[in-house]
Amino acid sequence: MKKVLHLDSNHSVLWNGLEALGFQNEADYSCSYEHILGRIENYDGLIIRSRLPVDSTLIKKASKLKFIGRIGAGLENIDLSAASEANIAVIAAPEGNRNAVAEHAIGMLLSLLNRLRIADAEVRQGIWKREENRGVELSQLTVGIIGYGHMGKQFAKRLSGFDCQVLCCDILPQLGDQFAKQVPIETIFDEADVISLHTPQTAATIHLINDVFIAQMRKPFWLINTARGSAVDTEALLSGLKSQKVKGAALDVLEFENKAFTAFLEEDLNYQTLQDLLKEPNVLLSPHIAGWTHDSHYLLAKTVLEKIKSL
Repeated sequence: MKKVLHLDSNHSVLWNGLEALGFQNEADYSCSYEHILGRIENYDGLIIRSRLPVDSTLIKKASKLKFIGRIGAGLENIDLSAASEANIAVIAAPEGNRNAVAEHAIGMLLSLLNRLRIADAEVRQGIWKREENRGVELSQLTVGIIGYGHMGKQFAKRLSGFDCQVLCCDILPQLGDQFAKQVPIETIFDEADVISLHTPQTAATIHLINDVFIAQMRKPFWLINTARGSAVDTEALLSGLKSQKVKGAALDVLEFENKAFTAFLEEDLNYQTLQDLLKEPNVLLSPHIAGWTHDSHYLLAKTVLEKIKSL
């Protein structure tokens, strides 16, 4: 019987669906990389999220492996070249949580523009400031979306009801649509009031938002990051916040996450840059949950299952 190894827990629709397809499911949610290395040769399929890397060493050991299902969008923890050489299908599910990410990004942006985090904290302390907490209407702004794939397109679609100008920039051409006009990055620098990141983690996107990027923005701007923490140089962001070139930042992801996205890196908990970020009043944070809704929990697993069926 064909066997599938699950390294992370997921919605039961995937387990049950694989069983209906004739696979024998096995789960090991706490094993080490070394342990998997010693047994991966027994499996036809592998289901992961982010806990362990699937590198070339593991792939070389996986002599029977036909597919790797990643319950999520990003594939940075999989050696795609090695998988391709071994004729292993790599499946991701950006369709499964793109709505969740888009809605979370909208919520964070509206919260920033209307100072909701600051106002809420003040009211809870008995402080009633109306003038100081005047908001900014999204309809008056230009939003620049960097990365116009599944996530970026859904975010732009959600923005369409706010009557704001939406620009997008991507390494691929001709991705613009009725919701966003595709432009060169220079146009984003010149016109955007808001930058929202929807990029995968690649060598080109690590520290995409840095001192140089911030300096090239013609206007002070708000930053939204629901992509990967590595895309933002936190020290550069702090400098931008202090100079008021960055008006505020909403970060669902941080440089200081562990590789499984489940906690802060222990060694960074006392890191001064992290502590300074946590003190910034114009920074809104969430623990990598933009794509982590009850609905996406089902949809991610269902999407991977459907793609396995089509192999």
